[in-house]
Amino acid sequence: MGDVFLEGLWFHRVDGVRIENAAVEGGLVVVRARATAEWAACSGCGAMSRRVHSRYVRRLADSAVGHRRVVIELRVRRFRCGEGACPQTTFVEQISGLTFRYGRRSAGLQLVLERLALMLAGRAGARLVDTLAVPASRSTLLRLIRALPEPEPHTPRVLGVDEFALRKGHVYATVLVDIETRRPVDLLPDRKVSTVATWLAQHPGVEVICRDRSLAYAEAGRLGAPKAIHVADRWHIWKNLADTVEKTVVHHRALLREPEVDQPHTPAISQMAELVPDTSAEPRRSGRLPDRVRERHAAVHDLLNQGVGLRAIARKLGLARNTVRRFAHAVTADELLVGKWTNLPSVLDPYKPYVHQRWNEGCTTARRLFEELRDRGYAGGESVVRRYVRRLREAFPHDDSPRKNPSVRDVTSWITRHPDSLNDDQSQRLKAVLARCPELDRTAQHVRSFVELMNDRQGRRLGEWIDGVQADDLPALRSFVTGLGQDLDAVVAGLSLRYSSGAVEGHNNKIKMLKRQMFGRANFDLLHKRVLLAA
Repeated sequence: MGDVFLEGLWFHRVDGVRIENAAVEGGLVVVRARATAEWAACSGCGAMSRRVHSRYVRRLADSAVGHRRVVIELRVRRFRCGEGACPQTTFVEQISGLTFRYGRRSAGLQLVLERLALMLAGRAGARLVDTLAVPASRSTLLRLIRALPEPEPHTPRVLGVDEFALRKGHVYATVLVDIETRRPVDLLPDRKVSTVATWLAQHPGVEVICRDRSLAYAEAGRLGAPKAIHVADRWHIWKNLADTVEKTVVHHRALLREPEVDQPHTPAISQMAELVPDTSAEPRRSGRLPDRVRERHAAVHDLLNQGVGLRAIARKLGLARNTVRRFAHAVTADELLVGKWTNLPSVLDPYKPYVHQRWNEGCTTARRLFEELRDRGYAGGESVVRRYVRRLREAFPHDDSPRKNPSVRDVTSWITRHPDSLNDDQSQRLKAVLARCPELDRTAQHVRSFVELMNDRQGRRLGEWIDGVQADDLPALRSFVTGLGQDLDAVVAGLSLRYSSGAVEGHNNKIKMLKRQMFGRANFDLLHKRVLLAA
């Protein structure tokens, strides 16, 4: 019964294996088993043989059990091949689902490590397998990736093309994505026209090419797939327009400054005693000392009510007689919490007139006031100044954060964002900026018109929009329109068709993550396999 249970536990997907026993030896679980098949297929010619040459034991690592490493000691047989023309005189039987040639792991554990290597690669994968009690180095995991067969790239109907950095600023490669399935198709080692054109020529059948506005990819598509429709990515078009708006805002940044308005008058400080209440004379309500005083005061008065004398109370509570006498004479505990330290002159008193003067002038920062007082001979600490400034803030509220003028980035964002995403303050400030600058107002109108035709996919109206911009005196937008004219057909298709390169941008981010996981050990071949197999 036990052997049947163990065979079902370890070899439920394997035929031709019988478990002899399983035991815990130190930190290992050792499973001893033997092969039981009568026939075996030759690894050289595939002929079946039952002539046993010899036997030996293979040690296979397997998935951990109870956080203990598992080793399978499998007794296998070496057979003789009966085919005279076969180069293999003898061969070792392989058990499907358990062993493979030259393997020191079970087939199941090998599959787990391959999947884990594809997901996490080097150091991160090595840390995880160590936690799973299946130690493997990062180099071992990378070797497993290299040993995997490369998948055959298929030819998609709608192809997305974009570049990514192998070494940012120096070496770039190309990623090809099936836009309809959003899965990577292939990786090319560079972004040259000839490389992309050759791939397209070798994989006929591409009908639509989604790309950015790079002239290199446009030329590669024209050479490799002359009949394909080119679609310029809407995200890149919108980014180019946003950059144009920013240039226009920079050119008119002098008009972004809001006109000065009179600030509400802050009352001047005259007499500290009347306007800034001193709360230091009040008893402290919380803390270790106040709590202890209240407890002792209650204990002393309870004993007094019971008729116990002061000397006996002192012995019972472990206090001095004079201390007990003070507690007995105090009606409430608050009388004991207002000590002799209250209402004493402060080290800041000689400098308070200067603090009041600077406060009336608008200087309300405690740190700055402390530095100025220190230059005038103040010998106290900064905390004293901070406490006094806090009291001044409570008595004389002052606006310490004056309204800032909108920056170039702020105005650019307000113009290029949907009006519903702006709050009331942003909408009012944008209206004020556009009222002060007619050029920005006309730019915003053109941007809104472009957004409408882009969101509604009315690329056929692009010509009308271009004519409207060219009739206006806006140099930055005219330059943008000139750039659109260099790739007009692809831009019109991008603003009309439903295809976009958003999936390509997502895979670019994924490629960056995969590169970081390999910690500088990434070469193109290794990255190529990870991207295609982990998709």
